[in-house]
Amino acid sequence: MDYFLCVIGLVMFIEGLPYAAFPDKMKMMMERLMDTPDGALRRIGLVLMSAGLLIVWLGRRG
Repeated sequence: MDYFLCVIGLVMFIEGLPYAAFPDKMKMMMERLMDTPDGALRRIGLVLMSAGLLIVWLGRRG
């Protein structure tokens, strides 16, 4: 459980970093994101999820 909480904390830190460092650019990015078609966002999400699972799988093998 400690490892899980450490991973969740690290993900939250990495996700929050751009908002803290570049708030104006993040607002512009969100506006552009609203114009992106749902299908494209879904594909990007699936690719990122797959890459994340692959990284976890490779990390657990070692």
